[in-house]
Amino acid sequence: MANIKSAKKRILVINKKTEVNKSRKSEIKTYIKKFETVLNEGNLEQAKEYLKVIEKKLYQAAAKNTIHKKAASRKVSRLANRLNKIA
Repeated sequence: MANIKSAKKRILVINKKTEVNKSRKSEIKTYIKKFETVLNEGNLEQAKEYLKVIEKKLYQAAAKNTIHKKAASRKVSRLANRLNKIA
């Protein structure tokens, strides 16, 4: 455990940020799972709506440095390709 006051504060801040990042990543994963189930059912309209939401959430997470910018782009690209193959 840290002894210096500023180090203790940094630990608290890091813990808060870790929780926020976990929440963001979990939300994105949940939307991706919903997208995949809807896509497997063949409901293209709802899949397109989920893709819009996923794209927005991924780019927001990338802007906040939760995930890397290129990782967000790669995930959006792969999901869009899957949707286009079925459509």
